[in-house]
Amino acid sequence: MAVREAYNTWSATYDTVENKTRDLEARACREILSEISFETVIELGCGTGKNTEWLARRAKHVTAVDLSEEMQAVARRKVKAANVSFELADIKAPWGFASAKADLITCSLILEHVENLKFVFAQAIEHLNPDGHFYVCELHPFKQYVGTKARFETDDGLQILECYTHNVSDYFHSAEKSGFLLVQLEEWFDDEEKVAVPRLISFLLKNRMP
Repeated sequence: MAVREAYNTWSATYDTVENKTRDLEARACREILSEISFETVIELGCGTGKNTEWLARRAKHVTAVDLSEEMQAVARRKVKAANVSFELADIKAPWGFASAKADLITCSLILEHVENLKFVFAQAIEHLNPDGHFYVCELHPFKQYVGTKARFETDDGLQILECYTHNVSDYFHSAEKSGFLLVQLEEWFDDEEKVAVPRLISFLLKNRMP
C-alpha cells in the first residue's frame, strides 16, 4: 500500500489501537534526548504528534514535518504550542521546509519507507548546526529480516505498507559518508530480559563538519 495513502487511512486509529513499536519509540526518544540540550528542532515524521509536544516543551521552536496530511491533522488538533510549526513535505525531496538550520533533527519510524538513506542523511547534515545532533529510531533490521513491516487493520483487512530493508551497516555508512559521528547506539526490546529479537534500533549522531 502506498505510504501517504496508508498513513492517511491509518490516522483514524493510529493513537487508539495497541502499537508496541509506536510506544517504544516514544520511550526511546525521551530517554535519549533528555541527555542533550537544543533550542531548534526539525522533527521528521511527526505523525500524530507523539513526540512533538514533548520536544516543544524543551525547545524554542519545532518544525514538525510529515508526508500524511491526515496524520498531521491529528497532531495539529493535539499540539497547540505556539512554538510549533507544521509542514507537509516528502523527505525524499530537497528539504525546502527547513528555513533555517537546527540544533536537533529527529527521525522516527519513517526510514523503512525510504529507499535511499544516503539522500536523507546528506540533507540532515546540510540542515544541522555545527555540533548539532541527529536522532534516528527505526524498526530494527532483525525485525525486518523476519518479515515485520508497518501494518494496520481496516474493515477491508490487513494493510501492509511499502517498505525497504536497511541493514545496520547501511545506517553507519550513510551517516559516516555524510559527515556524522556516532555518539550512541541502542537496541530496544519489548521486555527487560533482552532474549528476543529487538524491536527498534536508535542512533544518536553528531555533526562533525565545520
